Amino acid sequence: MPLQNRVTPFGEIVALPQRGLFTGNRGIIHDPATKTLLSKRWASRAWLICLRDFQGRRREVMGGRSWTELFFLDEAVALAAGHRPCFFCRREAAQRFQACWASAKDEPPPSAGTMDAVLHGERLEGRRKRLHPIAGPLAALPDGAVVAAEGHAFTLRAGLAHRWTADGYAPPRRLDSADALLTPPSTVAALRSGYRPVLHPSID
Repeated sequence: MPLQNRVTPFGEIVALPQRGLFTGNRGIIHDPATKTLLSKRWASRAWLICLRDFQGRRREVMGGRSWTELFFLDEAVALAAGHRPCFFCRREAAQRFQACWASAKDEPPPSAGTMDAVLHGERLEGRRKRLHPIAGPLAALPDGAVVAAEGHAFTLRAGLAHRWTADGYAPPRRLDSADALLTPPSTVAALRSGYRPVLHPSID
């Protein structure tokens, strides 16, 4: 039985046998004795995207009280859920994200805390995922942005929409419209300014 630690593009934490490219966390949100989630879904505004393998370190998933290991199919999904690259294990990616954020907003590079505060306001509406309106045609959104349509999440790339599933991405299709933007607007701005998220091989 898989643990409840896979994150969907809608920000939900579910139990799936999916093996994704990245791990990450939102603080300590589990009981190590039972390896089950607590009622809360975040304990820190620093929602991170981390490497699954880093310097040969090994952790027992949900076995301790340092942080709760969450898993994402790929970086586009993690960004859509409201996470950002970690400055510790993914420093180069985090610095690129920071630079693209600054370029998009025409401001000095923000601190991690500043980005976390902005993202926290964009990722949640109360305890629920915040859905954002789409301004303009879907074709104007950058690669790596994720939208909601027909009850599903689609990652956009090269003019095509790739539906997220428990098994990876479904075959691509053209999507004429969508109901909402899942990726936070500040992250979309960073994507538009050149940040390139790592995508799961199933997208090809």
